[in-house]
Amino acid sequence: MKKLLLIILLVTTTANAQDIRSARIKAQSDRESAVATQQQAEQEIISSREALTAEVEKLESQCSSLEAEIKQLESSYKSLSSQVEDLSDKWSRQEMEFKEISGNVRLAARDLETMMHQSPLTVGFPERLSAISPLLEKGYFPDIDDINAMVSVYLDEIERTGHVALRTGLIVGRDGKETEAEIMNLGPFTSIYRTDKETGFLKHSPKSQELTALSELPSGKTLQKYLDGKSESVTIDLSGGSALRQVTQKTSFLDSLRDGGPIVWPILIIALLALGIVVERLVFLQKVHGDTDRLMSEVNQLAGENNWTACDTIVEKNSNKGWPVVHVLRAGLAARNENRETLESVLQESILRELPRLERGLSALAVFGAVAPLLGLLGTVTGMIDTFRVITLYGTGDPKLMSGGISEALVTTEVGLAVAIPVMLLHTLLSRRVDHQVGDMEEKAVALSNAILKRRD
Repeated sequence: MKKLLLIILLVTTTANAQDIRSARIKAQSDRESAVATQQQAEQEIISSREALTAEVEKLESQCSSLEAEIKQLESSYKSLSSQVEDLSDKWSRQEMEFKEISGNVRLAARDLETMMHQSPLTVGFPERLSAISPLLEKGYFPDIDDINAMVSVYLDEIERTGHVALRTGLIVGRDGKETEAEIMNLGPFTSIYRTDKETGFLKHSPKSQELTALSELPSGKTLQKYLDGKSESVTIDLSGGSALRQVTQKTSFLDSLRDGGPIVWPILIIALLALGIVVERLVFLQKVHGDTDRLMSEVNQLAGENNWTACDTIVEKNSNKGWPVVHVLRAGLAARNENRETLESVLQESILRELPRLERGLSALAVFGAVAPLLGLLGTVTGMIDTFRVITLYGTGDPKLMSGGISEALVTTEVGLAVAIPVMLLHTLLSRRVDHQVGDMEEKAVALSNAILKRRD
């Protein structure tokens, strides 16, 4: 058994020794191979290091060059930035100047366009508007040619202002239809047209750029003679047509009364009543006014002859004329046998009896003359109330809304004064005539009393 174990141990030891030698040989071979690989790698590293060192030196050189270039570029950048700032400031100033010039030119062009639209000469020369239309476009910068064109339009308008030009063109007639007519422009102030049927004035419409005939034809043949070269004078409206339009816009009497509102009608009723009273009083006073001096002379003559019967006859003969003096004389002759006091009382009573007939209607006329302006003042107050009510509701932006109340206020005052003034004057006239009649009666009463008492004495 021991031998077997020893044999196995020997065999195993021998096998292990062989394996160790093989491992040793392999390890040595691996070592030599690793050393060779290491030497090769070291050689490659040394080669790469030299290349990298050269590359690093090259990059360092490039970096130095780039740093110098960067410094140069930074210096150039600073210089250029300063130049840019200077140029920006300069451009800002020039841009402001350009905008100011452009704005002034555009403003002048807009004023010129407004002038051209308002000028009736533009109807015959519409190309003047096209010369300034580019200047009104937003963002358009005018050049010297545009400014020269605008100045030319200005000068053309100034030159045509002093011209009398005759041409043929289209107008809108009084019937509302376009018709061809002979047109004469007296500068920019007045335009005249002539057709086969009529000759009249034209008004210019700035919006539609049309010439429209005024609704009313001028009186006389002044325009016709001027167009024919037979007259050197012609009507010129220096207001540009406003005066001619105002002349043609005539308001009728009834339209004016309607503008006065309801207060006008009581004033008109007062005017009619006052007119009736005045006419009746004038007719009556004219009727009762007669040749009383001749009658009194005859009565005095007959009284001096003590012919009282003839005096009564003459008085009765004239009694149908309605003269107040005749009634006074008849009352005095009837009381000729009374004493002086009674006779004078009878004569005074007869005079007082005639006064109501003479003064009838005068008190009413005086009242009408006082009430008419008061009604006009009432209309003025109501009109102003309406005006302030409109102002409260709509403000003062549109004057047309306030025109109704203002018209009522002014028209009622006008109508009230127009009625009151002649009524008061006529009342004064009638009062004077009544006083004249009363004075005539008193004079004849005193004369008759003196004649009777003288004859009695």
